[in-house]
Amino acid sequence: MRAFHGQLSDNQPIRRNLAEKQKQLRDLKETLASMKSHTSPALRDSVRKRIAQLEAEVTAAPALKSGQKPSEARTGTARTGGAAAGQARRPMRSR
Repeated sequence: MRAFHGQLSDNQPIRRNLAEKQKQLRDLKETLASMKSHTSPALRDSVRKRIAQLEAEVTAAPALKSGQKPSEARTGTARTGGAAAGQARRPMRSR
């Protein structure tokens, strides 16, 4: 079966909101803490790396939540074009 454009099998990253990222971060920390002593070092390192990535994303989230890009949040410039903060970027399909 062929995939249509935008389907999750298109090898695209899954976009998560802040709550989902925080939940995944908690789960990964629990997983790291519950790993046995004989767990491979490569697996431990990959989990630690993902935890570090998620922590960086969660700390950057307040700037993203306000509707600004991280670079704009640092400089204080607001977004002038594009979709409004409350609007979706793509129109929703009718069912």
